[in-house]
Amino acid sequence: MKYTWLGHASIRLEIAGQVLLIDPWLDGNPMFPSDKREDALAGATAIFVTHGHFDHVSGVPELARELGIPVYGIADLMGWWGASEQGVETVGFNKGGTVRIGDVAVTMVSATHSSSISTDDGPVYAGAEAGYMIAGEGRCVYVSGDTDVMADMSVLQDLHAPEVGILCAGGHFTMDMKRAAYAASKLFRFKTVIPVHYRTFPLLEQSADALKAALPGVRVLDPEPGETIEL
Repeated sequence: MKYTWLGHASIRLEIAGQVLLIDPWLDGNPMFPSDKREDALAGATAIFVTHGHFDHVSGVPELARELGIPVYGIADLMGWWGASEQGVETVGFNKGGTVRIGDVAVTMVSATHSSSISTDDGPVYAGAEAGYMIAGEGRCVYVSGDTDVMADMSVLQDLHAPEVGILCAGGHFTMDMKRAAYAASKLFRFKTVIPVHYRTFPLLEQSADALKAALPGVRVLDPEPGETIEL
């Protein structure tokens, strides 16, 4: 299993023969290393989006057309794109639902945030926000999406027992490093934690040091954008 941070909350996850792009905001993402675009997209088999905010879905329909791969996400947004974005294959599902791509099973789970897409006429509802449990190779990876700490997380631990937690941790719009550490230590039992959704803008947290300090005995990974690591 391989993980590549594409900057901000954009992720490339290689698991059980699949290459999943999660919230791949590439054009306009100040942290995405554009010289590694070809490597970031090589062999991609599916795109997953967690919610409709620009820093998660900007350019996704165009990317799906370019790569010829489907986009998975909340039914409301996928229905809209499926009807309005020519040449984009969408698969809509909802919280508690599971889709299978080869030997990978992806379950949509709850998050607590908001979700809309900006238009010239103001924000448009984009369905509910979500996270994902991604199971393959006998392991499970939790991608939190944008969220705060939730009591639901203890239920997700019981149901899915994720080994890896990819957690938003930048603060201001999501939980910060302290709150992410609380979730990781009190509600989950991760072996590996990876922070995302930080460093991108000045109002977000710029360092993962507080997360590392709060999780002794947990492997906290802090790769640079474009760096691929084995999980």
